[in-house]
Amino acid sequence: MEVIQSFTIDHTHLKPGIYVSRVDKGFTTFDLRITEPNKEPAVAPAAIHSIEHLMATWFRNSRAKEDVVYVGPMGCLTGMYIIMTGEYTVEDMRQLTMECLEWILTQDEVPATRPEACGNYLLHDLPMCKWECARYLDRLKNDFHCEYTKLQITLEDGKVFADA
Repeated sequence: MEVIQSFTIDHTHLKPGIYVSRVDKGFTTFDLRITEPNKEPAVAPAAIHSIEHLMATWFRNSRAKEDVVYVGPMGCLTGMYIIMTGEYTVEDMRQLTMECLEWILTQDEVPATRPEACGNYLLHDLPMCKWECARYLDRLKNDFHCEYTKLQITLEDGKVFADA
């Protein structure tokens, strides 16, 4: 099997920031990396669930709403993926994300936290969500990273897969 592109990113050198994960078929997948993988704790499940509800609400009501395809957490709980159509640069996504985070910090409740609207409506933590968002906002403003460090992987059959 081929190595999945996202598994070629050197997560030992990945800093919080915004990265282009992939561009294909008219879609751009942005990696909004909130914590430093394997060095900082992952975002708590209840906090990232709240970030997902708030970010999805904001992005789907923003000036970019027509281009938003997906907003959701990474399985490793170190960030979020946002898939967009249209022409968006990392800097465009940085500006949108900072506006979104500033909005999240003003919220008093998480939208759609009722059993009929959410599959795990009790798994939310707005205070921790805001703490993570404030820290991420500071990083986007003051210590911005947007270039992946790639890995070279040798497959079982001896072939080398490198994505530079």
